[in-house]
Amino acid sequence: FLQEGEPTSARCDDLAALKSKGCPVEDIENPRGSKQVLEDREVTNRKIGAAEKLKPEAITQIQPQKLVLKLRVGEPQTFSLKFKRAEDYPIDLYYLMDLSYSMKDDLENVKSLGTALMFEMEKITSDFRIGFGSFVEKTVMPYISTTPAKLRNPCTGDQNCTSPFSYKNVLSLTSEGNKFNELVGKQHISGNLDSPEGGFDAIMQVAVCGEQIGWRNVTRLLVFSTDAGFHFAGDGKLGGIVLPNDGKCHLENNMYTMSHYYDYPSIAHLVQKLSENNIQTIFAVTEEFQAVYKELKNLIPKSAVGTLSSNSSNVIQLIIDAYNSLSSEVILENSKLPKGVTISYKSYCKNGVNDTQEDGRKCSNISIGDENETIKIKPLGFTEEVEINLQFVCECQCQNEGEANSPACHEGNGTFECGACRCNEGRIGRLCECSTDEVNSEDMDAYCRRENSTEICSNNGECICGQCVCKKRENTNEVYSGKYCECDNFNCDRSNGLICGGNGICKCRVCECFPNFTGSACDCSLDTVPCMASNGQICNGRGTCECGTCNCTDPKFQGSTCEMCQTCLGVCAEHKDCVQCRAFNKGEKKETCSQECMYFNMTRVESRDKLPQPGQPDPLSHCKEKDVDDCWFYFTYSVNSNGEANVHVVETPECPSGPDIIPIVAGVVAGIVLIGLALLLIWKLLMIIHDRREFAKFEKEKMNAKWDTVSEEAFTCIKVKLNSFDSVGESPLLVVETETPN
Repeated sequence: FLQEGEPTSARCDDLAALKSKGCPVEDIENPRGSKQVLEDREVTNRKIGAAEKLKPEAITQIQPQKLVLKLRVGEPQTFSLKFKRAEDYPIDLYYLMDLSYSMKDDLENVKSLGTALMFEMEKITSDFRIGFGSFVEKTVMPYISTTPAKLRNPCTGDQNCTSPFSYKNVLSLTSEGNKFNELVGKQHISGNLDSPEGGFDAIMQVAVCGEQIGWRNVTRLLVFSTDAGFHFAGDGKLGGIVLPNDGKCHLENNMYTMSHYYDYPSIAHLVQKLSENNIQTIFAVTEEFQAVYKELKNLIPKSAVGTLSSNSSNVIQLIIDAYNSLSSEVILENSKLPKGVTISYKSYCKNGVNDTQEDGRKCSNISIGDENETIKIKPLGFTEEVEINLQFVCECQCQNEGEANSPACHEGNGTFECGACRCNEGRIGRLCECSTDEVNSEDMDAYCRRENSTEICSNNGECICGQCVCKKRENTNEVYSGKYCECDNFNCDRSNGLICGGNGICKCRVCECFPNFTGSACDCSLDTVPCMASNGQICNGRGTCECGTCNCTDPKFQGSTCEMCQTCLGVCAEHKDCVQCRAFNKGEKKETCSQECMYFNMTRVESRDKLPQPGQPDPLSHCKEKDVDDCWFYFTYSVNSNGEANVHVVETPECPSGPDIIPIVAGVVAGIVLIGLALLLIWKLLMIIHDRREFAKFEKEKMNAKWDTVSEEAFTCIKVKLNSFDSVGESPLLVVETETPN
């Protein structure tokens, strides 16, 4: 199955590749993943007020509970999981209260919280327990004053306050509401110096001290009530506390004793512990700190924020609303996954709301009794979870059937499994024929070199036990092979960017072409169909078909089938003289007709209508040409599939009749007379127009003329004569003479 030099691992490939290499289907090992449900109890259908009282551990809200998944790399396994919120499900509620001085008026209202809250919660569940704890601040400077007087009574004036403390578990979870009222009624306000409080220390202890608090495996609610902000990890440095919070329980006599030793926990640390212990948190804070705690809520899954009135008078309604909000939403989480394993979710929620990816972890607006089918591991805030046992499919079935110390592996030096040898320790080689202690690498390397070469395995493999084992490529379709790894299937000539043009197989750097292909890159097609002309001839009989392309032997022809000739006469002009001489015995080739014009078959027809028409199988040309007598004759020229030329010609040419002289002369004379008359009429019209314009002009001047009257008075004519100069340099004298005419 393997080519020479290929490693044993090359037998592993995808199914299609193995089949293409010739591996029989029955010899292919292809293990598949599977799933098996081990525990599948139905979800509990229970109504509030029912006579039957079930223990919390007997109530099932998630199905199935335990299953085994066998996973193969790249093959996902899908399973469905159903969640149903149980009616009358038990609830544990722990009320954690800030007892700094600013909460003085709130404490009075909380003292009667036990019985009132028990009454309201009975509408939701018949199994309800309540507990109480309080917190102030770390008992070191600068959080509190450490003077002896302030340690006894941190309040000013005549206020009677209790000593400051970090966290105190006043009442573990109990179903006795009166006991809650009694113990809370004995509590007193304390005080501190800074505004943020040490509530995170208290939340951590409530989460991890399950035995002292009394948490059951039921719905766990933690109500955190304050009117101030909070300290978190790093703030302990102000008091010289640098050790990170260890996340463990440190309650002695219900008091947190390590507040001066460990720093405040971080938000992420709190999220981890609250999630591990399935505790849902309700932040009951005043309006002033709503924004801060809403940001905190976004970081803590399954938490809610309610607005606490200035004196905590609305705390019961706040708890009821927050519980309904938390219990109407299911969010999935999974524990840390093994390396290489991923989980994706798809939820099928109420009212047909479906989602995937991160949103697939969550369903909202769930009412009591609603079902939620999805792929999930654990719903946040609930103690129930699905246990999934992952088993990885990393071996083929045939490996379990291997023959240890098989004779097929060089006298029992390996296990023969899945058709190959897995060598025992200290043995190497394809058949385990070499010992690592006895092999001299220099001697063996000589067997891995080609003649006149210094390269071991052509630099494409390594020499093991005197045999070349070729390297594997990242692309599993690219393979080195050969005794010296000198061959490969990816360094052949390419055409159009494809190895062997996609028309062959690359073997030892040489293309083996598929049928009807040739050439170094299998880019030469032997198929003559592309060269076939419309007349059925290859290249119109004017060339040869090479690699699917016509190579025209006559250089004046070109085109895909040598059909075009830019310098050639047309078909009609080319055959005109021969058709004329054979059909009508005249023309330029009349004398040589029998020698030059017998290359076609000629058929005479009576009229143009009888000529062959377009649509017949053979290519056809219709021609209209003039003969030596200026008569038109008509013929068709075609070549059949056998290469025979056929001519059909109309037997009678169309000759034009001579001209009629009399009508022509009469027409010319009539034309000259008409043109002369037209010219005279035009001249006469122009003269009339000119005369009328001149007469109008004369009339206009006549009307405008003014005649001056000459008077009978005499007028004097003045004559000026220039006499001679009196002397040189003197001015001339003008003599004026006057005379009066008659």
